[in-house]
Amino acid sequence: MKGNRLTPGFNQGDRNNSIDPVRLEIFRSLFTAVAEEMGATLMRSASSPNIKERRDYSCAVFTGDGKLVAQGEHMPVHLGSMPLSVQTVLGELDLTAGDVVILNDPYRGGTHLPDITMIAPVYVSGAEDPAFYVANRAHHADVGGMSAGSMPLATEIYQEGIIIPPVKWQTGGQQNNELQEMLLRNVRTPEERREDLAAQTASLRVGEERLREIADRYSLKEIQRFMHQVLEYSQQLMRSEIREIPDGDYSADDQLDNDGITDEPINIHCTIQVRDKQVTVDFSHSDTQVPGSMNAVYAITYSATVYCFRSIARDEIPVNDGCFRPIAVIAPAGSVVNAASPAAVAGGNVETSQRIVDVVFKALSQAIPDRIPAASQGTMNNLAIGGTKPEGRPFSYYETIAGGMGARPSKPGIPGIHTHMTNTMNTPVEALESTYPVRVEKYMFRKDSGGDGAYRGGDGLIRQIRMLSRVTVTLLSDRRSARPYGLEGGGSGRSGVNRRLRENGWSELPSKFNLEFMEGESLKIETPGGGGYGKK
Repeated sequence: MKGNRLTPGFNQGDRNNSIDPVRLEIFRSLFTAVAEEMGATLMRSASSPNIKERRDYSCAVFTGDGKLVAQGEHMPVHLGSMPLSVQTVLGELDLTAGDVVILNDPYRGGTHLPDITMIAPVYVSGAEDPAFYVANRAHHADVGGMSAGSMPLATEIYQEGIIIPPVKWQTGGQQNNELQEMLLRNVRTPEERREDLAAQTASLRVGEERLREIADRYSLKEIQRFMHQVLEYSQQLMRSEIREIPDGDYSADDQLDNDGITDEPINIHCTIQVRDKQVTVDFSHSDTQVPGSMNAVYAITYSATVYCFRSIARDEIPVNDGCFRPIAVIAPAGSVVNAASPAAVAGGNVETSQRIVDVVFKALSQAIPDRIPAASQGTMNNLAIGGTKPEGRPFSYYETIAGGMGARPSKPGIPGIHTHMTNTMNTPVEALESTYPVRVEKYMFRKDSGGDGAYRGGDGLIRQIRMLSRVTVTLLSDRRSARPYGLEGGGSGRSGVNRRLRENGWSELPSKFNLEFMEGESLKIETPGGGGYGKK
């Protein structure tokens, strides 16, 4: 072990500055509570099951100069990338009180088009400039594009949906009605989108109100001082964790099955260079960007990488700008981990992010094998179904489906759980069947799909859905060829399988497809199991 560990709530660097660790913890909790209440407001106010039931959203609080200071326990893939959205907005727009900015452009601070971000400045009494910013990001079940759910087998971003650059959604508290109507005219479910966007706006207003209440209770100077100290505290904790990793260079590769356009596997390579309290993660030998949508923008790659180091920490590290500082990420422009416009990116956010985690963990397992789990399912199994309800109204449904967690060095993996870059819940059967013309015929664990070993990997799931009307189905999944790896002699988890039931029986489907299903046909998705750990 290198050096002394920090006591949670106490910043060693502030010994000589008379910092009260109790008040530091109080302020940290206050900032986090604001983000959590924003999330609760968004969940309760939203209309779509994807946000209300699955909780596919994230909320965060930023300093007046745009640094992430606190987040809710929401979606890792959102939160690590959201700071780039805020920095982009601050660099392009002047914001005044009551303004709300909206964006989803992956090449200007977004991740993929269904993830719509809203950002608002928070002004407090006596300050000329914004004292804080609040932001949220929510996955919308449809933002237009060539297939329902906006997760198509696309070859350019223009096919994936409407692209929203950073633009004012509200000005001085007044809605930009022309922008709203233009956006809603380009989606399949305008009323649901209208209600979800209103929920995001309400979430921001709650965040603004809570931060003003904090500013009324304490001086702005004191709040800003403790915000700075919270960032420094997280930075020191992360550096302390990094110092426990032996210095050296550690490399690994892993693959995505394909991009849905060609059958070629996609290689992701990283080399982790550890030097005392700093790490550099280099993806330079990864494949160039691909024709399909498995391309990730830089924000996704950075977010997935930081997540890995935070998740192996022995102490809880508040996720903010401070914990990002000791981690540098190199991802060459034009590669599958830092795609250039107009590459399609819908799958990069959800699938490539998962494989980046697998690669980084595999490399780290060479340095600290007693702290790294075997591979989890490595896919989000993104399912989108769209069509028309019996009464004639269009619908668009989207969800991700859980699978097996990789076994850990001291315990087995958990079955049927969302892992790593997704932190959503499932769509309850009752909500799914009452909202859409489908019937869930099976929802169960996939027995013995976890890898063998001293500790078994968690089992995947089986989700079988019968279509009650003619629909279009899109699935972006992975680990249908390559299996989730085991570690330290543990076996690989079983790869996933997609099947279709028609009058002539079952047939196997590829990992990524867009197909028309007729009334009465069923889709069966068997998700991968996690890898095992240790020799049995």
